Amino acid sequence: CGIQSNPDNHIKNIITVMSGKGGVGKSTVTVMLAKAMAKKGLKVGIMDADITGPSIPRLLALSNEHAFGNEKQQLIPVESKEGIKVMSLNFLVQSESDPVIWRGPVIGGVVKQFYTDVVWDNVDYMFVDMPPGTSDVPLTAFQSFPLDGIVVVTSPQELVSMVVEKAINMAQSMDIKVLGLIENMSYVECPNCNEKIEIFGKSHINEVSEKYGLPVLAKIPMRQKVAESADEGTMEDLEIPEIKDAVSFIEGK
Repeated sequence: CGIQSNPDNHIKNIITVMSGKGGVGKSTVTVMLAKAMAKKGLKVGIMDADITGPSIPRLLALSNEHAFGNEKQQLIPVESKEGIKVMSLNFLVQSESDPVIWRGPVIGGVVKQFYTDVVWDNVDYMFVDMPPGTSDVPLTAFQSFPLDGIVVVTSPQELVSMVVEKAINMAQSMDIKVLGLIENMSYVECPNCNEKIEIFGKSHINEVSEKYGLPVLAKIPMRQKVAESADEGTMEDLEIPEIKDAVSFIEGK
């Protein structure tokens, strides 16, 4: 590990959630995983490492919250109603709509500080919500944090699958364990006949899975309730049955 967290922290497992491109629901999946872990009675944290596009606070109804420091000038994370500890740049700016106009090295420095200068205390699972792509922030995390693995989020389109392979190759080239793949927006289930409608076309996740020898942890369908909950900040209230096997698999690793 390139850097050390502060001595008050005891973080047992750090899992990054990443994608090759934006728009696949990576932050939503991060919240799903964190909520499912918390429901098991585990202590969970989310580091929102998408500095220029942080969305975790909105998903957990924490948009109006701010993080404050202690006497040691360390930041105290904000807690959701179910006790998930969260740190995001949106907690440090006056308004969540304020733009972050920083160059890569500055952004990477902030991500490091979210690990070193935040009092996470005791955490069983820390989920790091990555920005899309394979540049500054993923590189900083891979080189700096003692990662236990990554989960790669994709959607069914072939174009997305191609970009996902870039993320897998990046992790493997840096000896970071890829725990598995989660396909989001996999299909829509007809409310009348329960037929699975592949509105984004045929899924290609099994092809990527076989090519790299990686398990498919979940195929999550599109549901109106998920979209509404994301807008309303009530993701913690949802039960996502498809995510349970993914959480059990991660625990087993």
